[in-house]
Amino acid sequence: MSIETIATDNDALVLSEEEIFAAHEGGKLTISSTVPLNNKRDLSIAYTPGVAQVSRAIHANPELARTHTWAERLVVVVSDGTAVLGLGNIGPSASLPVMEGKSALFKSFGDLDSIPLVLNTTDVDEIIETLVRLRPSFGAVNLEDISAPRCFELEERLIEALDCPVMHDDQHGTAVVVLAALTNAAKVTQRELAGLKVVVSGAGAAGIAIAEILLAVGIKDVVLLDSKGVVDANRADLVADSGSVKARIAQRTNPRGITGGPGEALTGADVFVGVSSSKLDEEHLKLMNHQSIVFALSNPDPEVLPEVAQQYAAVVATGRSDFPNQINNVLAFPGIFRGALDAGARRITPAMKIAAANAIAELAAEDLSADYIVPSPLDARVAPAVTAAVAAAVTE
Repeated sequence: MSIETIATDNDALVLSEEEIFAAHEGGKLTISSTVPLNNKRDLSIAYTPGVAQVSRAIHANPELARTHTWAERLVVVVSDGTAVLGLGNIGPSASLPVMEGKSALFKSFGDLDSIPLVLNTTDVDEIIETLVRLRPSFGAVNLEDISAPRCFELEERLIEALDCPVMHDDQHGTAVVVLAALTNAAKVTQRELAGLKVVVSGAGAAGIAIAEILLAVGIKDVVLLDSKGVVDANRADLVADSGSVKARIAQRTNPRGITGGPGEALTGADVFVGVSSSKLDEEHLKLMNHQSIVFALSNPDPEVLPEVAQQYAAVVATGRSDFPNQINNVLAFPGIFRGALDAGARRITPAMKIAAANAIAELAAEDLSADYIVPSPLDARVAPAVTAAVAAAVTE
């Protein structure tokens, strides 16, 4: 029996393999009725013959499905299992425990019903066709753990194909929380957000979404790094593949025309955001500006350990719960979807994501410090605040 110890803010959690498997046995989700089924009257109302009246009414006025079924309050968590956590392409069945967990988070943090939907196909057309056919059964789509670059095309086309909110959380949930954390880190280091020089290591789903949201709030100096170095519009492979998502973001980033690798990118940079498995050399940290900001978000192994980064950086964040400043998507996605559904939004827009980031940042503003730039994922204020901010953004 293996034992794993996870440090938290207060105590060390000792988790046994037996305990973990016992908690997952039979799955982590169930469906319960919201109405009593104790006698004939209950059955007659909830099912036949009473249910026929509701079905006839919906047939005559389809809008009634929004108020008299659960569909418009149901989020489907959709994955093909190609980019699961740190496990990679493990397939739909192996991804299901993760998707069940995501659905449980929707219920616990956003009070939204959610079901996992893992698909035995990686074909974008087939996934779209499946979800279009299933559209009467749900109210929103949370795309999860789908590999890049297919995830970009899939999200883009689904937004057009479906008349309901669609969001790839690996992209936008991460980007929202990074923006919230960076907003407060800039305050801690007494900088203006728009004037930051930011390097994002990783030009996949999360990295490109982070670059997009930073550009959207007015940060002009954003440099992306991938396995080949700086993502530059003149790089031969991007010129040859000019229609790709990476080539398009290259046209809007790297305003100083930097070429080379991490050393060149980080020289004089204020911020490092890591969303790749690449390690950050300690020597590169020395090249950054004084009072630098380091977000090493890879899990379970950050690009650089906090104790190393703290020797050079004023603010350090990771994706882990056992270090200060956890950048966790659960701060964002329950409230974003809840706010969008509450307001009857058809799409989740950039303005809604920025509103969510601002709401998260504001919750930490009163007690702001280098070790507290975002609230805890368990802070009960977060989801309601994000929900309200997103719903207001829809109205505006």
